[in-house]
This record gives sequence, structure tokens and C-alpha cells, in this order.
Amino acid sequence: MGYVAVSGGQEAIEASIRLLDHCRAGGGQELELSAVQQKLGLLIDRVMGEAGLYAPDYAALVLKQCEGCVEEAVFLLRAYRSTLPRNYYTQTADTDDMRIIRRISAAFKDIQGGQILGATYDYTHRLIHFDLKNEDPMELLRRVREELECQEPQPPKACPRVSDTLKKEGLIDTYEPDDSEPFDVTEQMLEFPAPRSARLQTLARADTGFLGGLAYSVLRGFGAIHPTVGELRTGYVELLVDYPFGEGESIWIGEILITEVECFSEADGEKEMKLADGYGVVFGRNENKAIAMSVVDRELDLPGDFPARDEEFVLMHGDSLEMNGFISHLKLPHYVTFQSKLDAVRKTRKKPQASGEAEHGADEESQGGCNEE
Repeated sequence: MGYVAVSGGQEAIEASIRLLDHCRAGGGQELELSAVQQKLGLLIDRVMGEAGLYAPDYAALVLKQCEGCVEEAVFLLRAYRSTLPRNYYTQTADTDDMRIIRRISAAFKDIQGGQILGATYDYTHRLIHFDLKNEDPMELLRRVREELECQEPQPPKACPRVSDTLKKEGLIDTYEPDDSEPFDVTEQMLEFPAPRSARLQTLARADTGFLGGLAYSVLRGFGAIHPTVGELRTGYVELLVDYPFGEGESIWIGEILITEVECFSEADGEKEMKLADGYGVVFGRNENKAIAMSVVDRELDLPGDFPARDEEFVLMHGDSLEMNGFISHLKLPHYVTFQSKLDAVRKTRKKPQASGEAEHGADEESQGGCNEE
């Protein structure tokens, strides 16, 4: 596709970039990266999840660079991710051993290990706290620490999965562990039907709003009637890599914060009714996305014409980078293509007018012939 050259384009582009620095300057107010990372944790988690790179420091940096634009931040972080060498692959993370900081179930009131509400906005009043304008951050930190120190430390509780109990009763199907090599969507072209590992990777990196909209369509009737959150857990999981000089030995390289969800819905078995299990897991604290992912994961296993059940539609249109990049490209010059559209419209408008004039001329001739007679 060709574009018409714009006079003075280079100078205009350079001036536009300089204006970005003016906007980012923010009147001279300093924005420390540590403040972005610690004060805007949920935003950091969303950017890391959609970029597919667990790097809180870099997520804070790109958010500062692009004035808090999530789409641009994801673009920058993914671009940086593509330059990193891949030296090792971690072992499969065992979320059964998660160091849990929040755990709830909407399916059962009493679950083994108990419900752990943790930090959530679910039970807060949706009112603006105007007193935060004059809040002293050091005083807030001191008060929080005093409250935590007054509480007796609790030993970790065993928190078996809610789904394990249902599987023992035969209410949910069980599957053999899959030790096959997982599909890597960052190195392999996505094909359909996609293996489940590719599906889950793509959903985990999908745009949060897009995924939420799909799950909402399911709840409104374009899919399963009403799935239930069997278990939602947020916590830290350890990452291990194989020790290169000792067979069967591992090296601990750190831990990451994730949110994991299992969602239950009805499923018709061959002989009897059972429950189906949808799964979602994302970086950090991003509960709505993890829930939406579990709902869509279940829907993709079902036949039907609903949007959430169309695998190609879901996986090809939810990628935050491609989706926002393609929409953003509409701002670039399309002079040639638009002129061709205008020419086509003008030609079609001239044809009816020309045919109308010809008919009008023919009518005049016939009338003139009658007068002559």
C-alpha cells in the first residue's frame, strides 16, 4: 500500500515527540517509579499480564513513559520481552503449594482451610474518599503496621482445592496429567483447533476488557446460563528450574504473585449429569480477568454459534497488542485508499444522474413530437 508524502512530515513528527515530553513533564512534578509500582499495584498487574512478562519494575517504567496508557505500556513491555534470551524453562508451577493471601468460594460457605477474604474492594462502599487528598503516606504506613503487629500470627493452613472434593464424589471428570510439551504462542503460529495450552496462554495475555465482555455475554444468555466460582485463590507460587549439573535437582529462582480461578457449570454426561470445570490464571491480583478467563475457557469446549464459543473469534481478537495496534493504525495516513473510495462513490452518484437526464430528454422529445403533430 502506498501513501502520499506529506510536506514537512519529518519536522511535524519530531515536534510531536517533543510535545510528548511536555505532556509527560506534568508541570514538573516528580513521579517516582517506586511510587507507581507500590501505589498502583493493580495497574502494574494488568500490564504485566497482558504483556506476558512478570517484571513489576519495568511495568512501572513503561507506565511512566506513556503517561499511564495501558495499551502503550503493554506494547512497550512486549517489545522489550521479545529481545530477552530464553536460557531456561521453569518446572511446572505447583499451585497446590501456593502461599495464599486470599481465597474464597462462591459455591460453598464452609470449605476446608476456610475462606480467606484478604485484600479486596468487594465489600467497600463505592464512595470517593476526599480525605485522601491530604493523606500522609508515612502515617498511613505506621498505622497499618501497628494494626498488623497487634494480630497474632497464624500458621499456614492446608487449603485443598474445592474441585478435588467434587472429583472424589465423581461430580467432576478427572483427567490424567498431560506431560506433553506445551504449545508456545510466542514462538509458534496459532492454528485451529488450538491445543488447550495455546488457548490458556492466549487468554491469559488477552485484553482484560475484551475478556470481561465475552464472559458477560455468556451470563446474559449467549452461552451457559450462570457459572459459579468454585474457588478463587490469590497467592505466591515458587518457580524452580532444573539444576544443570545434577539430575533430579532443582534451583529456586523466586516466586510470583498469581490469581487462579476454577469455575463450575452444568455439563451433560453420557449417562448422568455432571459439573464442568473452567480454569483461569493470571499474573498478580486481577480477579475479574481470571474469572472471565475461566468462564470463556469452559465455553470454548462447547459447540454453538455464540461469540464466546467461537475459538478463532476469541483467540484472534482478544490479544491486547494486536487489537489496539490495528485500531491505532487507523490514525495513520490512508490518503490513497480513501481517495479510491471517494472516486467510487462519485462514479456511482453520477450514473443515476446521467440516466435520469437521458430519460428526461427522451420524455421531452416524445412531447415535442406530439406537439408537432
